[in-house]
Amino acid sequence: MKYFLLITGVCMILLAALAGSGGAETPPSKTDTIVLGGGCFWCVEAVYERIEGILDAVSGYAGGSVKNPTYEQVSTGRTGHAEVVQLTYDPSKITLEKILEIFWKAHDPTTPNRQGADVGPQYRSIILYKNETERRVAEESKRKAQSSFRSPIVTEILPLTEFYRAEEYHQDYYRKNPYAGYCTFVIRPKLEKLGL
Repeated sequence: MKYFLLITGVCMILLAALAGSGGAETPPSKTDTIVLGGGCFWCVEAVYERIEGILDAVSGYAGGSVKNPTYEQVSTGRTGHAEVVQLTYDPSKITLEKILEIFWKAHDPTTPNRQGADVGPQYRSIILYKNETERRVAEESKRKAQSSFRSPIVTEILPLTEFYRAEEYHQDYYRKNPYAGYCTFVIRPKLEKLGL
């Protein structure tokens, strides 16, 4: 009987230890963020949610003067805000340079205030930085990317003053609505083109 209890106890301890590990990854010790706009935020978010090292992609608004803007306000094109995505990333898995390399491929940075059928200043190409290092990386990335385009890159590179999270129905839009018209005809082909 003692032998049975001993074996049962050891098995329970081992099972508890295995269950406790749960296969969960240790959260990164350091994360960083960058805010990018490249047309409709649903597209930008869908691209980066598939990239290794991106921990979160949040749709929102930035670059304008209206406090706490709504989608309806931003859609008028009169708030100064662009549709953007705030990316939280693990710098040990992906660099800002790589994030920006993807950015240049994921949209047309040479057309002002437009991406495909989405027209207006809210759809402009924009990089919003938090510090001088990010500004330098963004400027250098833009310079390198220019050789891939015939027309000049018009992407704005500006300091981030405030990021406003978009309404909940905009978050994870492609994941939640993969068969919606915009997702089927705009987002999915973009993901396929990028091999995502």
